[in-house]
Amino acid sequence: MLTRRVVMAGAGAALVAGRASAQDQTVRLVAGFPAGGGIDLSARLLVDPFKEALGQPVIVENRVGAAGMIAAAAVAKAPPDGRMILVSTSGEIAISQHLYKEKMAYDPLKELAPITLIGIVPNVVIVSSATPVRTPQELFAYIKANEGKLSYSSSGIGNPQQLCGELMNIMAGTKVLHVPYRGAAPSVTGVASGDVTMTFTSLAAAQGLLQAGKVRAVAVTSLERMPQLPDVEPLQNGSPGLKGYELLNWFGLFTTGGTPAAVVNRYNEIATKRLAEPRIAELLSAQGIVPRKMSPAEFGAFVESESRKFATVIEKAKIKLEN
Repeated sequence: MLTRRVVMAGAGAALVAGRASAQDQTVRLVAGFPAGGGIDLSARLLVDPFKEALGQPVIVENRVGAAGMIAAAAVAKAPPDGRMILVSTSGEIAISQHLYKEKMAYDPLKELAPITLIGIVPNVVIVSSATPVRTPQELFAYIKANEGKLSYSSSGIGNPQQLCGELMNIMAGTKVLHVPYRGAAPSVTGVASGDVTMTFTSLAAAQGLLQAGKVRAVAVTSLERMPQLPDVEPLQNGSPGLKGYELLNWFGLFTTGGTPAAVVNRYNEIATKRLAEPRIAELLSAQGIVPRKMSPAEFGAFVESESRKFATVIEKAKIKLEN
């Protein structure tokens, strides 16, 4: 569990490093998560096009900790010259501010300038292969027949996966119990072993057990089907009360607030051109990412809308963290 001391101390250390790094000409793609994941992959796919377009050194820095907030704070507090670019999930931008509030070391909507959305990351609703459910309609019939007896896992309190489950409960009037795990992999394993009924997770986290036939995908949390799972329907099809249901994780690029618009627009041009390449789209697709092109203004409006949505779910579900 994150504590106030961890968030504030980690962010402070990151800010010192951020000020020092701004003294050279290197452009830094700052990722708040370890190497090997979707955020790190997204950052590394952008190094070469930024280097070629800018004619400057470009590197990836993994500033790991506090659920991505150390990296976000470093970029938010850097000089507004565009030399630090945050590669972010929805969490450190649109969710954490509603959980940590005044304990946040930065204001994501004021101190970070949106560049572009990399892509949405719909969650997949997973059940055990032994569960007699294959579609959203069958899932909600099963929930109704077992009212108060079912549970869903997530990778922790306050993350998009839990919010997916709570939005389902709010909209459909269900009472599926949340069981938090320490990470996505064990939360999916908990479904395969029968410890919990279902989970909301990324396609990348579930892929191994899906391919092994130990779990089954029965719905996605986007309004449309995912290209990676064309036979799996949106969750909103499962119940009349879920019409319009959508809750996503997403990846995006930000730089320091106050960076000149010309720089932000140039970065948007470089990134969107790269992300439109078929080979890059294929690599992102393997991580469960669905690319979506947005201008800085469109992405800014999207981020604000997502922040309001997450805030509403957190408030209605009474989600709180121990700080």
